Amino acid sequence: MAALSPLLNVMISASRKAARGLARDFGEVENLQVSVKGPSDFVSTADKKAERTLQQELAKARPRFGFLMEEGGEIEGEDSSNRWIIDPLDGTTNFLHGIPHFAISIALERDGQIVAGVIHNPITDELYFAERGQGAFLIAPYTEHRLRVSARAQLDLAVVETGIPHRGRGDHERFLGQLGRVMGNVAGVRRMGAASLDLAYVAAGRADAYWEENLSPWDIAAGVLLVQEAGGVVMATDGSADAMAKCNPLATNRKLQGPMLRLLRGA
Repeated sequence: MAALSPLLNVMISASRKAARGLARDFGEVENLQVSVKGPSDFVSTADKKAERTLQQELAKARPRFGFLMEEGGEIEGEDSSNRWIIDPLDGTTNFLHGIPHFAISIALERDGQIVAGVIHNPITDELYFAERGQGAFLIAPYTEHRLRVSARAQLDLAVVETGIPHRGRGDHERFLGQLGRVMGNVAGVRRMGAASLDLAYVAAGRADAYWEENLSPWDIAAGVLLVQEAGGVVMATDGSADAMAKCNPLATNRKLQGPMLRLLRGA
């Protein structure tokens, strides 16, 4: 694996610092103060602390860049070309229930294009990262390697990830139609509860495809780049090219893109 660029060093360092706080708070999950932001959408003190840490560390290294954050919203920077897109705790419901499947997601958008991304699970210490044109990689406790999407070409052998719309969010009837079409044609469907990690798993070849709708830019910005740099493709579930604009990603390897799209359209 090649040496990390200064940009990725900044992003990974910020992620690791925020991850230490999340890991500590995860160990005391029952004692966290929790407020209700919306239906089934919880925000913990850990979430807010992680975002503050990320913002401070990234601003220290790149003080002129702007921010788009899940909790803090949009902050314009002096450099209008660059902004960080941050989800400090993707998979909050998992976190609050003691399920060790959640992640920090950091992406850098430059002139409307995602140019770098980091996704980090603080509990497993799996850290996925990519820089445009340089490939996608995983650093984990027992491995460091380049990521490649799977080579599976048949739907009946594929494992597909998705996100199920919960109470008060999304079109449940539409999703059930999509799920019915997909589950009748694939080897298995998984609902893991963290969109960023779903995309990272497609990039790593652990899952063959992933779709979800009604997301936000911070959910998918880093993961979209990871899949693309691992040789995969990401489009919107309606077949249009810009999944980032619609936040309705369908991520696959190149062989399964057409078959998956036909299933979703058929629903």
